[in-house]
Amino acid sequence: MNIQQELFALQDKDYKAFHQKLVPTVENERIIGIRTPELRKFAKSIKATNEANEFLKALPHYYLEENNLHAFLIEQIKDFDTCLSEVERFLPFVDNWATCDSLKPAVFKKNRQKLLPKIKKWLKSNDTYAVRFAIVALMNCFLDDDFEPYMYDLVINAVCDEYYINMAVAWYFSFALIKQYDTAVKVFEQKRIADKQTHNKSLQKARESFRIDKNTKEYLKTLKI
Repeated sequence: MNIQQELFALQDKDYKAFHQKLVPTVENERIIGIRTPELRKFAKSIKATNEANEFLKALPHYYLEENNLHAFLIEQIKDFDTCLSEVERFLPFVDNWATCDSLKPAVFKKNRQKLLPKIKKWLKSNDTYAVRFAIVALMNCFLDDDFEPYMYDLVINAVCDEYYINMAVAWYFSFALIKQYDTAVKVFEQKRIADKQTHNKSLQKARESFRIDKNTKEYLKTLKI
């Protein structure tokens, strides 16, 4: 099996034209155009095969969908230490938000306390997408069980001049306002997020959620700066 040939067999040229607009940091010639459900289905069909194992070793990849496939294969690994090792090997090659956000290993939620030191390390990285990955991991794994208010500071301290980091911060706090409202709202009342755009984007994303009631949305609107 030639994985690259298999990917091109899944190409949807109309979707490619649409997808190119969503990932402007990736050159058009590096986008095949494969719908995510199809790519996930393909990842499941080849997991644990020799071809998949060799594919995971073959970094860097050229096409966006190869990187996304790599992410989907990693997130199926059930052993935490093996999965973490593969994540750390892959992160330096992640060069766009779509691949970054595709990497959501299920085993991370089952090993949150082992994961947390790694998240703190990634947050200190000079790599945009390692930092974004860390923020999204905090959002996915630590806004329910094992949440601690000090984690807000970890995310706030990540705010910088990198758009894709700041948008991850906004995404995180929009979910914090849904899941941990009483503590999260104080972040905005106290204006703890120094970047005005990120502050306001967080509130906007929260107000767009159907999980926040109308009266709360009206109050959040008053916190815009």
